Formats: sequence, structure tokens, C-alpha cells
Amino acid sequence: MADNKTRTIAAFDFDCTLTTRDTFPEFIRFACGWRRFMIGFLLYSPQLILMKLHLYPNWKAKQRVFSHFFKGWDFSRLQTAGEAFAQKIDTIRNASTIQQMEKHLKQGHTVYIITGSILNWVQPWGEKAGVSAVIATEIEVDSNNVITGRFKTPNCYGQQKVERLLELEPARDTYLLYAYGDGLGDRELLAFANYSNTAI
Repeated sequence: MADNKTRTIAAFDFDCTLTTRDTFPEFIRFACGWRRFMIGFLLYSPQLILMKLHLYPNWKAKQRVFSHFFKGWDFSRLQTAGEAFAQKIDTIRNASTIQQMEKHLKQGHTVYIITGSILNWVQPWGEKAGVSAVIATEIEVDSNNVITGRFKTPNCYGQQKVERLLELEPARDTYLLYAYGDGLGDRELLAFANYSNTAI
């Protein structure tokens, strides 16, 4: 019963939930320029189309696109670009879902952003918004702090969202969970919650 829960946690997807657009292509365009963005996405359009049709793994398509644009970058360069891009995310914010997040924060609830997007631009935005933590896809770097093009963590999508939340909050019977999401990648998290809402 709800009376037995001692805490309330609210978990929010990021892309197309707290924002109105997917920030992954938006960040690539911001960091790499429009021309390189268009050439890269044309190159990988077959995999991206198959991914949308659920005929090609989401994580594989995303990692291949990420590697194309950012493999070989120094990590500090990506981090700087991510922090700069985070300042622009408010221009694509989803006002109604942001309002829900702010309501949870005002009530003293623990708020997490759980997203398949890359940590380096979601975390700066989340820190500014006052959330407890950002759980996101993390990237791998080599011993020289150069980006390898691979992900250090599994793509934070589908069941991974539940598993990553449980890493931080394993005592599931002690809290009420609200979850907010917009699509297929949020289905497992929404089902795991006590209360769930699709993005308004």
C-alpha cells in the first residue's frame, strides 16, 4: 500500500518528454555544423530507417552514428560542447512536463532524469534544473582521454532504464515511483512505476 512508502521518486525521460525534440541530432548539428551533420545522417540513413522500423538495434545505430561524429575527439572538447549546448536546451523545453518536474521538486521528491541521451549534455542541464541525478548513456575514453566511439555503459533505453534506476534505488518497496516518458524506450520504466504518464 502507498501508506508504507517512505519516499517519493519521480523519474523523467528527457528527449521528447522534458524537451520537444530529440537532443541527440540537435547536439550533433550544434557541435559539428549543419553540413557535416547532413552528410553523416545521409550516410547512416539505412540503419536509422531500419532502427525506426525496429529491424535494427537502437543501441547499435546510435553508437555507430556517435562514433562517426565524435571518435577521436578529446573528451574535454565534448564536455565543453555539451555544457554549451545545455544552455540552449531551454529553447526546446516541453513546458507542461517541466511544470510536472518542478512540482515534484517543490514537494521535496527525489527527481531523476533517465535518458538514452549522452550524459555530457543532459547532466549540465539537470544540475541547473535541480534534479537529484541524471542517469544516461556514458561514453568510453582511452588512456589519453580520447573518445573511442563506443559506449561505456549500455544504451540507457528500455529495460536498461529500470536497471539503472535500481542501481541507485534498490529498495523498491520503500518508495512510490512516478515515471514520465514518451515512447517505446520508456515502456518498461512506465510499467515499473506506481504511477506513469506519457509526455503531454
